[in-house]
Amino acid sequence: MNILVVGSHGQIGRQLVERLADGPHRVTAMVRSAGQEAEMRERGADATVVVDLEGDLAPAFEADVDCVVFTAGSGPHTGPEKTDAVDRDGAIRLVDACVERGIRRFVMVSALRVGCPEQAPASLRHYLEAKAVADDHLRATDLDYTVLRPGRLNDDPGTGRIAAGLPLPADEIPRADVAAALAVILDRPATIGRTIDITRGETPVEEAFRA
Repeated sequence: MNILVVGSHGQIGRQLVERLADGPHRVTAMVRSAGQEAEMRERGADATVVVDLEGDLAPAFEADVDCVVFTAGSGPHTGPEKTDAVDRDGAIRLVDACVERGIRRFVMVSALRVGCPEQAPASLRHYLEAKAVADDHLRATDLDYTVLRPGRLNDDPGTGRIAAGLPLPADEIPRADVAAALAVILDRPATIGRTIDITRGETPVEEAFRA
């Protein structure tokens, strides 16, 4: 499978590219600047493409793409306009591009509280609302989607163990374990058409998505 990792230079994206490097899939890392390409190749990407989510997306699809994994994010220090441009509109445009091109598989990294932003701190509510619109747009298509909703992200070492289901109570999860979950989901047809919450837990990642 030819996988386009969007947001590959982010903290989850970089770890996902590394995890996929020795596997059976071909990975193209989508980055925002040419200066990031060498690093992504060092991390194991088979190819790179420089594309801005707010610009022309066509170059991202010049090579064969079978699956898009959306790990991009506007970041915690940007305003609402950037959040809308990247987390909402950028994701929606990518979904639409996949529909137009017949690219069936789309894995979206969302967030645990997307369904109830009123329970989150005020500083996160606009982000969660933007993600909710993008998630709903994806689910309304006929794509083979998975929406993965991790809890609050941290930089702790990955444990290789998670809790997965819907819904889950609010909790944290290392970014490394989110990347591990994404790598497993790509080879689990049972996750297609599913929205899945994940947090830290006791179940090995490989086992968490077998059901």
